[in-house]
Amino acid sequence: MLDHNTTMEYISRAKNGDNEAKTLLIENNSPLVKSIVKRYLSKGVDYDDLYQLGCLGFLKAINNFDEAFNVKFSTYAVPMIAGEIKRFLRDDGSIKVSRAIKSVYYQIQKLCDERKASNLPQPTIKELSEIFRIDEEEVVFTLESAKRPLSLQQQLDKDGGSLEIIDRIAGEDNDIVNEILVKDLLKSLSDKDRKIIVLRYFRDKTQSEVAQMLGVSQVQVSRLESKILAKLKQKAK
Repeated sequence: MLDHNTTMEYISRAKNGDNEAKTLLIENNSPLVKSIVKRYLSKGVDYDDLYQLGCLGFLKAINNFDEAFNVKFSTYAVPMIAGEIKRFLRDDGSIKVSRAIKSVYYQIQKLCDERKASNLPQPTIKELSEIFRIDEEEVVFTLESAKRPLSLQQQLDKDGGSLEIIDRIAGEDNDIVNEILVKDLLKSLSDKDRKIIVLRYFRDKTQSEVAQMLGVSQVQVSRLESKILAKLKQKAK
């Protein structure tokens, strides 16, 4: 990674039309772009397309950045990258789900129906991951993809008033920044602990939903969550 002074130098050169400087900045910040792109992999858009959109947002961040903002360039770039992807998803209309995701979903649904018909417990996320040989997060993405897409103009009830989904999305940039900042902290957790935090705070799942996915009780999830957050808080000091 480039240090602060070198980054500022290349940003200045890039603003003056130096394509080599732009390329070098993108290459050195590729992990940042990829970390944001991963958030939208469940939206039915190819990874390469999302990455290109992320790079476009990154270039816009270069053109608009000013040290007078008094923030790190990477912190400033995050909402610009995410914004470019969200703008595409909004303007492109309904979100498309790939055939591969649909195929896996139908197989999972068939298995769940067979379990139900035999009065057997529903498979957990871990079991589905092992059966279909895909990562547990991919299982979650696949199950989420089956949900009916919502209109960005659909009204959400909030504190007695109403809020459009698009307004809620517009306010998520700070959350994305926080995700990037805690990335290293999450790496220090065990797979199970990391999964709980991802599902609760990055996938907006309730404790009951997480409990069902992991095959444990809601009380266990609540206790584990408290311990994990305390652990993260201690590490962040």
